[in-house]
Amino acid sequence: MAENYDLVILGGGTGGYVAAIRASQLGLKTAIVESDVLGGTCLHRGCIPSKALLRSAEVYATAQAGEQFGVFADRIELDYGKAHERKSQIIQQLHTGVKQLMKKGQIDIYNGFGRILGPSIFSPMPGAISVEMKDGSDNQVLIPENVIIATGSMPRSLPNLAIDGDRTLTSDDVVNMTDLPNSLLIVGGGVIGVEWASMFADFGVDVTVLEYANRLIPGEDQALSKELQRQLKKKGVRVVTGAAVQADTLDKGNDDVKVSAVVQNDTQVFTADKLLVSVGRVPNTQDIGLQNTSIKTERECIQVNEYGQTHESHIYAIGDVIGGLQLAHVASHEGITAVEHIAGVSTDPVDSLKVPRCIYTRPEAASLGLTEEQAKEKGYDIKQSTFSFNAIGKALVFGEADGFAKMIVDKQTDDLLGVHMMGPHATDMISEAALAQLLDATPWEISEVIHPHPTLSEIMGEAALAVDGNAIHS
Repeated sequence: MAENYDLVILGGGTGGYVAAIRASQLGLKTAIVESDVLGGTCLHRGCIPSKALLRSAEVYATAQAGEQFGVFADRIELDYGKAHERKSQIIQQLHTGVKQLMKKGQIDIYNGFGRILGPSIFSPMPGAISVEMKDGSDNQVLIPENVIIATGSMPRSLPNLAIDGDRTLTSDDVVNMTDLPNSLLIVGGGVIGVEWASMFADFGVDVTVLEYANRLIPGEDQALSKELQRQLKKKGVRVVTGAAVQADTLDKGNDDVKVSAVVQNDTQVFTADKLLVSVGRVPNTQDIGLQNTSIKTERECIQVNEYGQTHESHIYAIGDVIGGLQLAHVASHEGITAVEHIAGVSTDPVDSLKVPRCIYTRPEAASLGLTEEQAKEKGYDIKQSTFSFNAIGKALVFGEADGFAKMIVDKQTDDLLGVHMMGPHATDMISEAALAQLLDATPWEISEVIHPHPTLSEIMGEAALAVDGNAIHS
């Protein structure tokens, strides 16, 4: 028997379940179809588990540096199994919370694989959903007025480089690894690659990063890239940029893995216990019934308008499946925007330049808006400032004074074009810049905020003052 809904969401990851909650708040009868577990990649294989392990790495590194704080310990040991157990406990706690939110919102959950059907006896338009139930029970048919595709993404691999989950890994494999290797080769120096590099280096693993571009995190400001590379090298990571990995040279032995890369016209062989492929993610659009609709894709991403609508006006798509910034908080915001548009609530489209981007290395990096290079390419006449954490008392108290805050401003209008930070708790502090940009605040207005002393947030006020050469502690 078919079940009718106002909205059916394919995928119960961060974007999907947040969209479902907002739909419930707006009085829409809502269901989620999830083939795995609620919470998706972010909760179970991405954001949360990786950050839990990064926190363990941070504590371990801090404990080893205890003498500078006058704290001496006879023995400091790492129990990676315990760190792994703590990670799992956090996931379980949050997963339980998501299930409770679904129950509170009276949101129906179908645990199975959903496919969009074409016009049929169930509906004259594409959009009815056939659910292949995971428990083997009869398929369910859902008839929604509207659909949101929120099926997320999976790790991308390289042609001719087979992933076996043992010697060659993706981030999905690494997050569930219960033992640390002695050495790790990471192919890809983007956000995910450098986070794992930072974490494993703090755990004492010998890490090498191979990046095809001429610098790490090539989509971010060059100042962040340069400082991140310096910090990784400082903790012993070997960083090789301009490295074209030759996937067909992969050689997996019983105890190691080898691969060649061309670096400045020279072929070099790299060897490690394990190899992590971190070269981006691929949208999960396979076998979900797109061929039964007029939905268009480009480079594997579903094409949508500013509100998430596809070429089928009653079918929306959000999150990693539409490309753009593949971030959990972006998927959530896109989900809310799509639901409000469906419900006829006035809403603003997502503006990628107002989205904070975070990198959870040690020290952390965070950014917002345009890089210096992008601002110049767009023709802005800019002024800018860079203020060091070395001049911030709280950073010295923390023993983490490496890094800076950089502001990029339109010289003609004083509009804030970009903010880039690297240093302690940068991922928390970037929200002040996001609020400032949302409210169209100028650097002068940011500098007028009374930042408490001593706090790390003082760097925002100083960087804002420094734009016009008025920094106090510089």
